[in-house]
Amino acid sequence: MKTPILSIEGKKKEMIDLPKCFSQEIRKDIIAKILEVKKNRQPYSPSLIAGKQSSASGKLVHRRHVWKSQYGRGISRIPRKITLRRGSQFNWVGAIAPNTRGGRRAHPPKILSTINTKRINKKELKLALISAISATANKEKVIKKYGRLKNKKIDSLPLVAESKIVSLKTKELISSLKKILGKDLFELALQKKKIRAGKGKLRGRKYKKTAGLLIVVGNNENVKTNAFEVTNAKSLSVADLAKGGTGRLTLYTEQSIKDLGEKLK
Repeated sequence: MKTPILSIEGKKKEMIDLPKCFSQEIRKDIIAKILEVKKNRQPYSPSLIAGKQSSASGKLVHRRHVWKSQYGRGISRIPRKITLRRGSQFNWVGAIAPNTRGGRRAHPPKILSTINTKRINKKELKLALISAISATANKEKVIKKYGRLKNKKIDSLPLVAESKIVSLKTKELISSLKKILGKDLFELALQKKKIRAGKGKLRGRKYKKTAGLLIVVGNNENVKTNAFEVTNAKSLSVADLAKGGTGRLTLYTEQSIKDLGEKLK
């Protein structure tokens, strides 16, 4: 499989042979499995002593002839704390129990249940990465992921740019990507941020942001920009390429193609 290298002006320079990892079978089932394993959730739970810090003893009895008994007082058998006492008379308020004011939670989330302990085989992880890379070179997968590309013309995939692109500053990089990607793809490449509709705004997730373009550089290359997501060939993962569906819009540098070829022999 061959693809052209694009200059920073968006013109075709030369054709290169792509590594085998760009033309393998796309295993969506294994990609989905890896994404499930890689899910990371912040474990949370209430404090172990939450709701139990009152002076309620929880040892009140319900039989006759016992000091501080609940017997004959017409009150339920729940732990109580004393707010006022006159001799053998008490003003009691329920505490500790889940159905009382300020009591503990009935069935709180447990930390152990929120820790992801799933594991994956190395061969499956490698196969999933190869499948995700192959999907970025598949026009059908890319068009399926981005509905706006339906009936649009895409010249060549995967997109490979000369390594000179990593030396550009943000303003020059954006200008160069406009020429490389074209109008339709460049609109998808930009990360867009909008306010979420619904109650999620009140729950710490006010904004929604699109993934935008992923730029994959060589192991010894670096792009200093916050306008696009950047990763190198060594740390490239399935989550980078296939989160939200296979076929993410991805731009590779010439050096990253060589590094991926060596990594995924």
